[in-house]
Amino acid sequence: MASKKPAGKTAAKPATRTLARPAGEVRIIGGQWKRSKLPVADKPGLRPTPDRVRETLFNWLGQDLTGWRCVDAFAGTGALGLEAASRGAKEVTLIEQDAALVIQLRQIKEQLGAQAVQVQRGDGIGALKQWPAGTADLVFLDPPFDAQLFDAAMQAAARATAPGGYVYLEAPSAWNEEQLAPLGLTLYRHLKAGAVHAHLMQRN
Repeated sequence: MASKKPAGKTAAKPATRTLARPAGEVRIIGGQWKRSKLPVADKPGLRPTPDRVRETLFNWLGQDLTGWRCVDAFAGTGALGLEAASRGAKEVTLIEQDAALVIQLRQIKEQLGAQAVQVQRGDGIGALKQWPAGTADLVFLDPPFDAQLFDAAMQAAARATAPGGYVYLEAPSAWNEEQLAPLGLTLYRHLKAGAVHAHLMQRN
C-alpha cells in the first residue's frame, strides 16, 4: 500500500454554495480523465457528489492516490470511485445494486479504458462485510439518505479499512467522535454543503 500523505491540516473552505451541474451529467474533475462526462440517470435517490465537494475531498486526500485500493459501496454514477481511479488508484471496486446503473458503469469503464476499475452488482453493505478485513485504503459511503443504512454501512466500512486508511461518508447529519470511536475511526475532516454533511474519517 502506498504511503498515504493527505494534504496539510489547514481547514478547507466550507462548500456552502455548491452549484449543481445541469441535470444529466457530472464530470471527473482531476487526474487522467479530467473533464470526462459521467451521465446521471433519472433515478429516485440518485444524488451524485457535487464537483465542489469532490474537489475538496481529494484536496484533503492529497490528490495522488497512486497504489491505493478503493471501494465505492453505493456507486450510483461512479463519480467518487472513478475520480479515485483517475488519480492513480491501483484498484477501484464500484458496487451498485441497480441493474441499469451497473450496465451504465460498465459502459463508462470501457469508454475510459479503466483497467483498474471493477464493477460489481450487489448490496454495498453485504459486499463490505465480505471484503478482506483491513485491506481497503479508502471506502466511499454515499447511501440513499432515506434508507436507514448508515450504522450498518459504517460498521462494515470500518472493518474493511486498513489501519491509517480512510472512510468517506455523506449523510444528512453530522457524525461525532462519540459515534466514531467504537468503530475505531477518528474524524479527519468535515464540511456541510447544503443538506449534505461530508466526512473524511481515518482508521486508527
